[in-house]
Amino acid sequence: MSDHLSIVQQLGIAALVVASVLWVAGLARLLSRDHAALMTDPRSLRALPRQSPPLVECVELSPHEHDAFAGLVRQFGKGH
Repeated sequence: MSDHLSIVQQLGIAALVVASVLWVAGLARLLSRDHAALMTDPRSLRALPRQSPPLVECVELSPHEHDAFAGLVRQFGKGH
């Protein structure tokens, strides 16, 4: 290395170079693994959890509750 750099600076540069090489190698491995997974099943997205359809909820309203709800709908409809 250069004579005008201290040993600490030279070690720092070496550590940054090693960390950069390891990062690039890890990134390349990750991308190739994800690419291989997408090639086997293109519909699968590994980053997202499996989704299940929402459950249908139904509540029976009493006649009084039905009238109250209808009144609210009419009240909100007047605001526009």
